[in-house]
Amino acid sequence: MFYKREGFPEDGEIVLCTVTKVQPHSVFVRLDEYDKGGMIHISEISPGRIRNIREFVVEDKVIVCQVLRVNKERGYIDLSLRRVNENLKRKKIEEIKQEQKAEKIIETLSQELKKQPLALYKEIFTPISKQYIMLHQCFQDAAKGDITLEEAGVPAQYTKQLQEIIEQRIKPKEVFVGGKLMLQSYDSTGVEIIKHALLDGIAKGKEALTISYLGAGAFNVIVKAEEYKDAEQILTSVLQIIEQSIGKKGTYSFAREEKKAVAQ
Repeated sequence: MFYKREGFPEDGEIVLCTVTKVQPHSVFVRLDEYDKGGMIHISEISPGRIRNIREFVVEDKVIVCQVLRVNKERGYIDLSLRRVNENLKRKKIEEIKQEQKAEKIIETLSQELKKQPLALYKEIFTPISKQYIMLHQCFQDAAKGDITLEEAGVPAQYTKQLQEIIEQRIKPKEVFVGGKLMLQSYDSTGVEIIKHALLDGIAKGKEALTISYLGAGAFNVIVKAEEYKDAEQILTSVLQIIEQSIGKKGTYSFAREEKKAVAQ
């Protein structure tokens, strides 16, 4: 990876490390993002008693750790492996994968321009780093249209080609939640009651919401967002609005269906 961070990590930070040396009671690693060394005491390798430390780590193994303490004067960084749960590990690995993907975009551009990849990376990322910690964060915002490369500080001679490659390689992540909505009303104006309830829901969900008629009072409801949390919040608010609008003038029920995420 081209990506390197200056200085020292913060206490509690999650970092990617490569094991460099394994001793009976400690493990030495290289913090890949900082290009600095750190140590994991055997007590921070795994919960419980450890009979053989090499059952958990070996030289050259890439691991995800949490920073416990940093002594900047001595250059010591104490780390923990056991305090990193699967969710934190997954999140960190995904972050690194996205950064590597962004660096591949720089490499592709360097081939088109016949420039050295590392030199081009520094030329492009240096101004970007004033607004973003990592390159992929900027590229993802550029792919979504939240920012232009010019606004991010990318030199003008690269913006057009770089934007084209970004749009080819990075598709904004989308997740979907939803299910089957059943609405019925035996009121004399039942059709209008259901229609207004649906329109209220559509107004709440806006462009994130899709409602399609399945027949016999059934509707397919789909909410699209970048994160499950956001999609769930939208879906909940839409359903509440529809249920309130129907009120006692009809019946309401909703059955969830699993929806798949579309990865970047």
